[in-house]
Amino acid sequence: MALEWIRENPPRWDADKARIVGDAPEGIFGLPRRAEGELVAGEWWRVEEDGRVVGYGWMDTVWGDAEILLAVDPAARGRGVGSFVVERLEAEAAARGLNYLYNVVRPTHPERDAVVAWLEGRGFERRRDGRLVKRVVGGKR
Repeated sequence: MALEWIRENPPRWDADKARIVGDAPEGIFGLPRRAEGELVAGEWWRVEEDGRVVGYGWMDTVWGDAEILLAVDPAARGRGVGSFVVERLEAEAAARGLNYLYNVVRPTHPERDAVVAWLEGRGFERRRDGRLVKRVVGGKR
């Protein structure tokens, strides 16, 4: 499996985002529907495998930290795509000198406990405010 990490500049809503992010089960992202070609906020990267989009990483920086989102095509789950996205987002954050990555798994997420456990298995720590936080290796101290 050769995965490619491709920065979208500028990021726009497209059929692949609609398929992977927009069609995710209700309660996961809570994003509004967007028109094809509409600009989307934050920094987006897509993950391709043999020319097919199999996932996305998103990052928004605030005060030296980065909120992240990851989405994997259901057909590609269990093949390391999510871990690939987290590793690449951490590298992007380190390159910017950021301190922490954080993610909030919505209480309405149908697989909340499994996703929280998955992130904890990748070094994220649960905070009292509900965020899952990971120190960026190579970031500011």
